[in-house]
Amino acid sequence: MAKLRQIAFYGKGGIGKSTTSQNTLAALADLGQKILIVGCDPKADSTRLILHAKAQDTILSLAAEAGSVEDLELEDVMKVGYKDIRCVESGGPEPGVGCAGRGVITSINFLEEEGAYEGIDYVSYDVLGDVVCGGFAMPIRENKAQEIYIVMSGEMMAMYAANNISKGILKYANSGGVRLGGLVCNERQTDKELELAESLAAKLGTKLIHFVPRDNIVQHAELRRMTVLEYAPDSKQAQEYRDLAQKIHNNSGNGIIPTPITMDELEDMLMEHGIMKAVDESVVGKTAAELAAEAAAA
Repeated sequence: MAKLRQIAFYGKGGIGKSTTSQNTLAALADLGQKILIVGCDPKADSTRLILHAKAQDTILSLAAEAGSVEDLELEDVMKVGYKDIRCVESGGPEPGVGCAGRGVITSINFLEEEGAYEGIDYVSYDVLGDVVCGGFAMPIRENKAQEIYIVMSGEMMAMYAANNISKGILKYANSGGVRLGGLVCNERQTDKELELAESLAAKLGTKLIHFVPRDNIVQHAELRRMTVLEYAPDSKQAQEYRDLAQKIHNNSGNGIIPTPITMDELEDMLMEHGIMKAVDESVVGKTAAELAAEAAAA
């Protein structure tokens, strides 16, 4: 029997992480792989394209209704969607109350105890990655997710988040088996995006697994709550996700312990590519009137 691959998609909120992961997992299912998705984002949007649903009922919300997690059955929380992909959402607490990471910890323990991972080739965790707090780091910290794929773009904050996530992987890499599988660039059509993604990957000691081009067909599919694989299987974009899925499938055992960089190094990289201009320290803090007066006197 093939070894269970435990992968996780991390990335800055709003980067297209859930869309990228669901399309990639649909493509893996097309390859005949048996998939379990564990949504670890409080928005509970990690499975909706697979299930054609607005949002799946979460383990935390169902547990609150039932009284406790112990009162739930696996069939209460797990739904089956496209190509028999099993789907679960951990959920989160009410806004402003409690730690969203608690849902992740509770859910994974429940799923393991109930045998949800049996007969599965891949379990995929979809994790919010702006902050790698204790709860959201749980799939890394507890050695659940062993291959991390970071979804990013050429935007400064997306790269900043990717670097931060790499710091989280580094922290737990020696105590567990977690490794960075690579970066996935979800194109935003910013300047020199491919070059920046490749440059960041090199600095982190990893590789750019795939560059996913921007295409409006993704939005068209999302409006119908479908993956591109299902909505337009013959499209060029569907093939991009198939290529990404195949690269991840072939990437077993090739993960690395990342080498995160400093904020200064990240800014230097942007300057090297001409994205950021060096800040002239002599003008910092001066008003426009002061600078205009200095220019007139010169």
